[in-house]
Amino acid sequence: MASTAAVFFDVDFTLIHPGPRFQSVGYEANCARHGVVVDAAKFDAAVAGAASVLDAADQLYDARVFLNYTRRIIELMGGTGPGVEPVAQEMYDDWARHHHFSLYDDVAGTLHALRAQGVRLGLISNTHRCLASFQSHFELDGLISVTVSSSDHGFMKPHPSIFRAALDLMRVAASDAVMVGDSLAHDVLGARQAGMRGVLLARGQRPLDVDANVPVIRTLTELPALIATPTVIASPHGSS
Repeated sequence: MASTAAVFFDVDFTLIHPGPRFQSVGYEANCARHGVVVDAAKFDAAVAGAASVLDAADQLYDARVFLNYTRRIIELMGGTGPGVEPVAQEMYDDWARHHHFSLYDDVAGTLHALRAQGVRLGLISNTHRCLASFQSHFELDGLISVTVSSSDHGFMKPHPSIFRAALDLMRVAASDAVMVGDSLAHDVLGARQAGMRGVLLARGQRPLDVDANVPVIRTLTELPALIATPTVIASPHGSS
């Protein structure tokens, strides 16, 4: 029976969500300042279409991947010309600024509940955001013991190296740790490659196509009870 000594969380779309700066209105306004004309109505399709840029990326952290991703969103919204590059750079830079994001309502209570259960908490994020100031900004100081960002570590999820680095910092065995995130490929399957267990957070009602052995929660409030029932989160036994 697996116990849980530590829980690691993804950050973006797991603990925080972007505000208007990274919605259609934000892209449209930023493009307009640089003389780039885009169609805000194409934003959702553009984000979906640009996902292939991230999917094809190497697992080494490279800011150019995220710049190319943002540039592709702008292009798929109809943007062209020399102004596209500075817009993409500004969007990338602003992604690291905490005030453009909000904490999900279920985060603080869940983290406090897990700490009350004696579980240590950590963050593993594919980001260039400062995770130390992130904790202060969102009033999470004292709850998070370990943080690892891909920009500092060098590798991005799902590379097992970034998970192992977090485990080493936490001084916990992989079999005693759980990774929670909104990406099946990056968070859950990546963690399994490192010997950890994984929980998929699927906010909303989007369709899911996951293995029956992957626990799925709709809100973080479900996590403390899940962690307290270790047989529910089966050991991956080295599976990926």
